[in-house]
Amino acid sequence: FDEQLDGAVVDDSTSLYAHPASYYQRADLLPALKSNDTLRERFFGGTSKPVFTSSTADNHLVTLAEVVAMYLLVWSPTPWTLIEPGKPHLEADEVERYAREQQLVEDFTAGLEGVARAMAHLPCMMIFDDHDITDDWNLSANWEETAYGHPFSKRIIGNALLAYLLCQGWGNNPDALNDLVRQVHELSAAAVRKDNWLDSTAQDALIDQLLKFQQWHYVLPTSPALVVLDTRTRRWRSESNFNHPSGLLDWEALSELQQELIDHKSAIIVSPAPVFGVKLIEAIQRVFSWCGYPLLVDAENWMAHRGAANVILNIFRHSRTPGNYVILSGDVHYSFVYEILIRQRSGGPHIWQITSSGIKNEFPRRLLDTFDRLNRWLYSPRSPLNWFTKRRLM
Repeated sequence: FDEQLDGAVVDDSTSLYAHPASYYQRADLLPALKSNDTLRERFFGGTSKPVFTSSTADNHLVTLAEVVAMYLLVWSPTPWTLIEPGKPHLEADEVERYAREQQLVEDFTAGLEGVARAMAHLPCMMIFDDHDITDDWNLSANWEETAYGHPFSKRIIGNALLAYLLCQGWGNNPDALNDLVRQVHELSAAAVRKDNWLDSTAQDALIDQLLKFQQWHYVLPTSPALVVLDTRTRRWRSESNFNHPSGLLDWEALSELQQELIDHKSAIIVSPAPVFGVKLIEAIQRVFSWCGYPLLVDAENWMAHRGAANVILNIFRHSRTPGNYVILSGDVHYSFVYEILIRQRSGGPHIWQITSSGIKNEFPRRLLDTFDRLNRWLYSPRSPLNWFTKRRLM
């Protein structure tokens, strides 16, 4: 399907695909207005992140068709047999990069048959994090105000969320999402009747619903219970400074989480970002947040927001919540396992934080080793520095 693109340099998706900036220069598709400088930097990765991540958005997906095509192409070898990608018009300095990336894509597609077979034989449950939509998605209230205040960036986010609904979210909790899926079907059916053009008004209305939707999380009735958190769309925004990182869950969402856990003996919690992270790295992120630069270091962790941190820690200490937890996480570009105990309480709870996030885009190994040694020394169980963290009782 094609679509109109309000607020962009191009008018619609067909113009986007034909535009010289369509490859490696998509940030240039934002209007060249002074008021959009912040949007350019935040949404298209203009902010430098020299230590913690190295992300670019030169080819950021924009249209709904692009995002759905991405899902099809990364999960199955079949769509690759139906297309013959042609080499686009490139600037001289982009030719080498294109050739290098083309080889990476070919290596990737060679392994897709095994991926498709694995997904066909295993139940796959998923939850979004920022890179399913865009980098640093909803990191702070200021980020939200900037991104959702521009029709083009709002459409980009909405299209990614629409595709997530169809390709990931629907299978997690069909009963909660059936009405939204029905509306997507109506939108696409209307597009078929209009020469495959999406109705812009209906598309924007559906995106508004998706951005307000509060049932992306889900609980599987297993033993122990498996609770999957949405830590992106129900955030506890900082009221003192809109540039400070938002809490990963707001008060209402945390209250619902506690009710889900009451009277269970054990629980598995899936939190995209670790609840219990590396204290040294969190301290560095805290310093950058104090200075007003949370985007430089992806300063979004459970302890970055006082309210959210206190509530989640109190949930673990509650007398009627489980005595045993396993928390499964990713996001941080490195992997670790922690056993967390509450000081001066021998009866639990016993908490295991398992984080696997080093397969792709891992921290530099030497930097990881340095942080690991410093963290063990500075924040050992008996270190007085622990009393300056929100996890002082753990």
